[in-house]
Amino acid sequence: MRYKNYNNILKGLFENRVQKVSINAGFTCPNRDGSKGRGGCTYCNNQSFVPGYSKTYKTITQQIDEGIVFFQKKEKYKDQAYLAYFQSYTNTYDSIDNLRKIYEEALEHPRVKGIVIGTRPDCVNDKILDYFADLSKQTYVMLEYGIESTNNKTLEFINRGHDYQSAIDAITATAQRDINTGAHLILGLPGENREIILGHAEKINQLPLTAIKLHQLQLIKGTIMARQAQQKPELFTFFTAEEYIELVIDFLERLSPGIAIERFVSQSPKELLLSPDWGLKNFEFVDKIEKRMIERDSWQGKKVLSGEF
Repeated sequence: MRYKNYNNILKGLFENRVQKVSINAGFTCPNRDGSKGRGGCTYCNNQSFVPGYSKTYKTITQQIDEGIVFFQKKEKYKDQAYLAYFQSYTNTYDSIDNLRKIYEEALEHPRVKGIVIGTRPDCVNDKILDYFADLSKQTYVMLEYGIESTNNKTLEFINRGHDYQSAIDAITATAQRDINTGAHLILGLPGENREIILGHAEKINQLPLTAIKLHQLQLIKGTIMARQAQQKPELFTFFTAEEYIELVIDFLERLSPGIAIERFVSQSPKELLLSPDWGLKNFEFVDKIEKRMIERDSWQGKKVLSGEF
């Protein structure tokens, strides 16, 4: 392949297809509960990515069982391995004792082979990271950090409640403990032009990341950003699918070939999505990126290895 695909890495680890089962464990965020702010990140509506079986009134085990049933409707997924994916809100924002109970209940499930934990870079500490380091010696563990942007001005505008240095510190401390370390990045946030977006790659290359998820800016119903876009539309620019494909490939050419790609694009439910509506499934979008990379004779790290970037 012309890029480092993290799904292939997982298949090598587990000798089978691997599927994440999303779990809502009832966490909140420090910029929602008042400790850092109110309202949360301006773009965030958790309903846009949480499946129907992930409900806080259900136990962790129930959510895993229902998630497996959901995926096993397709015959080709019968024998796949599962990772418990703690995705909603900030999944390290609790006491270490409560975190142990939650994660270890998931790992007791016979079909679960590891855990993936979505969190913020300002919501980990040495005690939590040491716990995950010990856990990772027994099972698969990945911590996924929401970076979203490497630009502090942007982070302030979207109400992240932390700066980019927090991401550097958390990712470095996690990777130093030999824990798989992932990151999210949103391409196209308000105020970020092409130069700023592609500049993220240079900064990301300096981090000890296992993998990264990219996705396009989406305007979701019920968010602060949706109101901002209505009040000040001049602040927002949304890519067409073709424009975003070219941007992603330009980004990949500047990205270190050692960082694996988990995702290029996000797909929110149609009933919640305001813009952009491309009408493409994730696999269709990936296919278009791969074909366009061939047409451009492009590959991940092309400009890094040539010394152009």
